[in-house]
Amino acid sequence: MIKGTSPGRMAHIAGDNRSERVLILASFVNRVGNGLFNTVSALYFTLVVDLPAVQVGAALTVAGLIGLLAGIPGGHLADRRGPRTIMILALTVQAVAMSALVFVESWAALTVIATVDQLAAAAGGAAWGALVVRVGTDRPALFRAKLRTYVNLGVVLGTVGAGCAVAANTRTAYGVLVLGNAASFALCALLLFLLPNYKALASPSQQRRWIAVTDRPFVTFTALYGAMGLQYPTVSLLLPIWISEHTDAPRWTVAAVSAINSGVCVLLQTRIGSRIETPRDGGRGFRTAGLLFLLSCPMMALSAHAPVWAAAGLVIAAIFVHSLGEIWESSAGFALGFGLAPDHAQGQYQGLLGLGFSAGQALAPAVLTTVVLGLGTAGWLLLGAFFAAVGAAGPSVERWGTRTRSRQEAVAAQPSGEPDEAHA
Repeated sequence: MIKGTSPGRMAHIAGDNRSERVLILASFVNRVGNGLFNTVSALYFTLVVDLPAVQVGAALTVAGLIGLLAGIPGGHLADRRGPRTIMILALTVQAVAMSALVFVESWAALTVIATVDQLAAAAGGAAWGALVVRVGTDRPALFRAKLRTYVNLGVVLGTVGAGCAVAANTRTAYGVLVLGNAASFALCALLLFLLPNYKALASPSQQRRWIAVTDRPFVTFTALYGAMGLQYPTVSLLLPIWISEHTDAPRWTVAAVSAINSGVCVLLQTRIGSRIETPRDGGRGFRTAGLLFLLSCPMMALSAHAPVWAAAGLVIAAIFVHSLGEIWESSAGFALGFGLAPDHAQGQYQGLLGLGFSAGQALAPAVLTTVVLGLGTAGWLLLGAFFAAVGAAGPSVERWGTRTRSRQEAVAAQPSGEPDEAHA
């Protein structure tokens, strides 16, 4: 049989066991829905609901900030009641909240519904991280890389569907996107019933209730992870503005940036990510990501000083290098985020990590548009140096966290008075 079409090769692509395939499919379905709605959400609220852009921004900001509060408690519930249970509940709430958006006619209603959605999203995100750990036990790095590959592919397909609705530009078309996203949450929840209902793991009897927030190495890594997360809005927000306002590159370059970024991540995430398995690999990978961003940012800056086609070439080359950095950064984040957390508290730790990432994303637009755009070329150079400095701390934080983790495992090995909990 031809090697490229062997059953083993197909299993490698789609998942190594039934649980992995179910979680990959559930994640893919959910992200298609996200791609359908997130791409045009602002247009829906401003053009269809007819709310002022300022009110829409305020409502989503309030919802996002309140939603941050649910990550750690939601993760703790996932640790104690089982990640599948909490994830299904969160997805159900999001399906209902998303469906309710078709009835929104005021700022207050949008704020309330969006807040409910963000609270569920934060709790569900922490539970999802704990569920990923329980499912991908054989080759965790390979599984997480494949999972992210399908996530990216799902977003791309959803975005294509959103483009069709924008072309139609009718209330019905936008309503279909909203309900399509709601259906994706519901279908994702139903698919999770195909997974085992993993038991909660016993915790050491002397452990503090909120162990994650007292774990100094992990809190430090959370801050670094949130800071490195600025690389995402660099592609989605900063670079399009830079191309359109500060370079002579053709306008189609803006669309090419998004396409190349998604394509590189879909094609290379598994190949690169599967090699970053241990926390030590993660620390080194974090440093590599910083160095790749250090290379890509000056290339983006130089595009403002080049003629039309040279500018386009620089932007395309820069986004390719930046996309490689994104793969290394995300893979390193998986290895460190999961590897430095104790197994019995994965949900709580993933909730903390999600809090740090979301905080960084909330600050990113103000930082990137004022500092980088304000300083121009110097701003890009400063941004690249910032990413390199953050990445350089990766190996040190890994060593610190590994030492702390070893002590935690020694405590966990002691007899505990808390039995395992199983929840049907």
